[in-house]
Amino acid sequence: MPELPEVEALKDFLTENLVGHEIVRVLPVAISVLKTYDPPLTAVEGHAVTAVHRHGKFLDLETDGGPHFVTHLARAGWLHWKDKLPDGPPKPGKGPLALRVALETGEGFDLTEAGTQKRLAVYVVHDPQDVPGVARLGPDPLADDFDEPRFAALLKDERRQLKGALRDQSLIAGVGNAYSDEILHVAKMSPFKLAASLTPEEITRLYKALRSTLTEAVERSRGVAAGRLKAEKKSGLRVHGKTGEPCPVCGDTIREVSFSDSSLQYCATCQTGGKPLADRRLSRLLK
Repeated sequence: MPELPEVEALKDFLTENLVGHEIVRVLPVAISVLKTYDPPLTAVEGHAVTAVHRHGKFLDLETDGGPHFVTHLARAGWLHWKDKLPDGPPKPGKGPLALRVALETGEGFDLTEAGTQKRLAVYVVHDPQDVPGVARLGPDPLADDFDEPRFAALLKDERRQLKGALRDQSLIAGVGNAYSDEILHVAKMSPFKLAASLTPEEITRLYKALRSTLTEAVERSRGVAAGRLKAEKKSGLRVHGKTGEPCPVCGDTIREVSFSDSSLQYCATCQTGGKPLADRRLSRLLK
């Protein structure tokens, strides 16, 4: 799933390639991608893109005098830039193409989604806050006003484990499964530790890990073409998706805890005092 760093890079890429250009056609291929109907999808046609914004993991194309085109790429969605779009409208079928946006230059982009779970979402709205997922977002962790006291206040009464708290978009916007693993590894904390139990020193350590991990990932992604962002993300990860490989810090084997629809990776030596974490479905969570 694209998270804050990749969506930020896509925002920068689209700012460079879209702003000032007119959207001439929006061609839906999978109707399931459309989450709003008023204004209609065609309402963005004939309008130039004036700015591209990021709200958590949402991309927002602002148009001149027209509505906003907002998309969430979900778990298996992606944006593919085309210097020259194919001739003729796309044909509905069983492929991954969900929607195409065409510019007056002949350029444009495709939104695609792999797999059978269709969660890619497109909204056409007058205000991004009209999108429920945007309206419920917590603060952006890279915003200038997201300081340590604000972070501490968010966690003060949070009775969930750190892994779940970091992934909650209504608490902190933009962090998902991969970067929550990375942040906790840098902070040397168990993903199962209760957020409200953190000491002031631990809050400082986690805050610094949050900011540094995301900042470094954004910098690695900056200037990378949209088509190469997935590979860039994977190459920069230290523990997420690295089960069985050596930890780059201590050399211990990276371990995994599996859930019904996801998994987490961690280093026992760095994060849990050398104790393997039990499957949360079978036993108590280790702190």
